Amino acid sequence: MRSFLKPAAGLTCLFALTVTGCSSSSDDSSDAAPSATREASTSPAESASPTPSDSSSSTSYAPYVSVTTADDTDSTGSPSTYNLAFAIAKGSTCTPEWNGTTAIGNAAVKSRIAALKTSGATVRVSFGGASGKELAETCTSVTALAKAYGEALDAAGSTQADFDIEGDTLTDSASVALRSKAIAALQKERTDLKVSFTLPVMPSGLDSDSLALLESANDNAVQVSTVNIMTMNYGESYTKDMGDYAITSATATHTQLKKVFGLSDAGAWQGMALTSMIGVNDVSGETFSLSDAAQVRTFAEEKEIAWVSMWSTFRDQQCESGSSDDDAATDCSGVTQSSGAFGEAFAG
Repeated sequence: MRSFLKPAAGLTCLFALTVTGCSSSSDDSSDAAPSATREASTSPAESASPTPSDSSSSTSYAPYVSVTTADDTDSTGSPSTYNLAFAIAKGSTCTPEWNGTTAIGNAAVKSRIAALKTSGATVRVSFGGASGKELAETCTSVTALAKAYGEALDAAGSTQADFDIEGDTLTDSASVALRSKAIAALQKERTDLKVSFTLPVMPSGLDSDSLALLESANDNAVQVSTVNIMTMNYGESYTKDMGDYAITSATATHTQLKKVFGLSDAGAWQGMALTSMIGVNDVSGETFSLSDAAQVRTFAEEKEIAWVSMWSTFRDQQCESGSSDDDAATDCSGVTQSSGAFGEAFAG
């Protein structure tokens, strides 16, 4: 997904079930996937499954928001969780910053996060994104990386971490391995920490790099609540219905998660999340409409998918007359709509 760095002018215990060695601890403060049942026992390295929730398996709504700037559409649809975009490295250091521009302990950001929580919603810190350096690329040890992640989580008062890994970062095997080890170490310290991976997807499913990342999480005993797929930006040859593409992508990923983690049909759906880029996408010819959003919401409810999301609340408004393509990619949806209409559609 796009970063907030705008131009000038997308396991072990992935679904932590009742498997030896998998933690089944949970609380009421996240929209993590509900419990599912494994179909067969496996070795520890293969014992993957999503963390259970204490409540029903209904699909929640958890949009991506700017961690630094409030928008009138943030609360539309009454989100259960806000994904805070993004925590990345300060330059080439192992110091976390919000969007690489704002100190992690910035008082205004803390006030912003506190305001998001006043409705009873929780917040999930999203590490990575499309721009800047993910901390695993700049930190040089497991201890330092786990500490950096922990600092961002503490600053937000969050027990939920999302790792949005895409582009060159996804193909960097060294940072993938370091990240898995650091997350595992952090989960040993913070037994209530729930982790999601946000990954690019195609209608054919996750690519080999994304699958390798999940295998790395498995190998290092990371407990993952959800795999969140970015149903967007497929390529210029994908010019048909974006809602259909999202469902096709989810269906293909479902098959992959069953295979990788040995899950039941229900378990694989309940360990998945879907994030769409509303309106005009970064790829020419791809436009995700309000009807697409309603279609995805209905599908997610039918399959009991953990949560649906969108990029992003601050884009959930019609562009002003004369806006440029860059405006549509960063500040508005590029389609005709009322403010907050996508949030309402995704919330159901």
